[in-house]
Amino acid sequence: LGGGTPIQTECGFEDSADDMFEFLMAASGPEPDEAKIRRYCDESVDHYHWLVECGVPFLAAFHPEPGLESPDESALVYSGGEDAYPFDRMVRPAPRAHKPQIAGTAGAFFMERMLAAVDALEHTRILADTSARALVVDGDEVVGVVARQAGADVTIRARGGVVLCAGGFVLDDEMVAEHCPEAARVMMRLGNDNDRGSGIKMARAFGADVQRMNATEVALPMTPPRSLVSGILVNARGQRFINEDTYYGRVGQEALFHQDGQVYLIVDEALAVPNAVGNRVTWVAETAAELGADIGLPEGALEATLELYNRGASEGRDPVFHKAGEWVRPLTGPLGAFDFTVENSIYATFTLGGLRTSVDGSVLSLDGSPIPGLFAAGRTTSGVAALGYSSGVSLGDSTFFGRLAGESAAGRASA
Repeated sequence: LGGGTPIQTECGFEDSADDMFEFLMAASGPEPDEAKIRRYCDESVDHYHWLVECGVPFLAAFHPEPGLESPDESALVYSGGEDAYPFDRMVRPAPRAHKPQIAGTAGAFFMERMLAAVDALEHTRILADTSARALVVDGDEVVGVVARQAGADVTIRARGGVVLCAGGFVLDDEMVAEHCPEAARVMMRLGNDNDRGSGIKMARAFGADVQRMNATEVALPMTPPRSLVSGILVNARGQRFINEDTYYGRVGQEALFHQDGQVYLIVDEALAVPNAVGNRVTWVAETAAELGADIGLPEGALEATLELYNRGASEGRDPVFHKAGEWVRPLTGPLGAFDFTVENSIYATFTLGGLRTSVDGSVLSLDGSPIPGLFAAGRTTSGVAALGYSSGVSLGDSTFFGRLAGESAAGRASA
């Protein structure tokens, strides 16, 4: 959420729909959906107020550790590298992740409040233990679903339309192998037991188009503590490849897709502390040459990388990758290295690709035309996040475009 929400304003951060748009266009690409991002940003403040009206509370407090849900009830956090290079040079930085007011992780609490709001509606009925299996079609129109309930098939008529919002496909091994095989290397696949592509499969069986099925988010939780970003990340060639203070989702994507998941964090003695997920220094040596040899890096590579980095760091600068000056200082022996290779560390992934939809949530066919009566939202679709990601976008995407899809279906029902 952003564009100047009450939480942002009360915490002293200025934001606008245009600033939010510029950031998401840069961070969500390449080739992001401009029309979706434009509307998402323009109506983000209204969407915040809608969530509050549904009973979701937010506490106007800022949490300084980026990327993660706050351990306390604080709402606001940087969640996509907005305050790091290159985005801090493109647009005025502002934190945009809004966590509901509860200590620790907030997902279950958020769903509890949203489901209570749904249950309070006069003409809404929730069917538990009922799984949709297939679409019911009449000619070129979707008119309902076949579902499994209490061990038997039931058919449910849709007067306005069917909205598919069934998550992604990260737990479907066949779909992962076909579309994004790199994700199969990752230790942790984020999703519940139903993230098996069921919504995507149902729509594709009726001629729906898909988009960016190779797109995945990959988080490498290097921090907290935040102090670890004062170290330097190197690849199997002993070379740096990114500014360490950026969003750990960007670090993870770069590490897996462009560095073959072979990366190491080089630290000095002051930084040799366990991180929040239990990673510890694996190798320790007096010199960069010894450390590089222990890791198995090319001879002389780590020494050259550290010499170049320390030259700028002695002046508080990172002229190559532009890490913020507050995190830049020379690294001198004794030195240590964290093993952040994909085989030996926690990477966390989920899929971003899915059904191709219009801004109003209509599912599009292979020729680009809307399929009458079929709508979708959330990770079942290719939404705001094209190939890049910012934490919180999936919840924002599913609730915002889910509302538009529901409005579209309701409009058909009353027409």
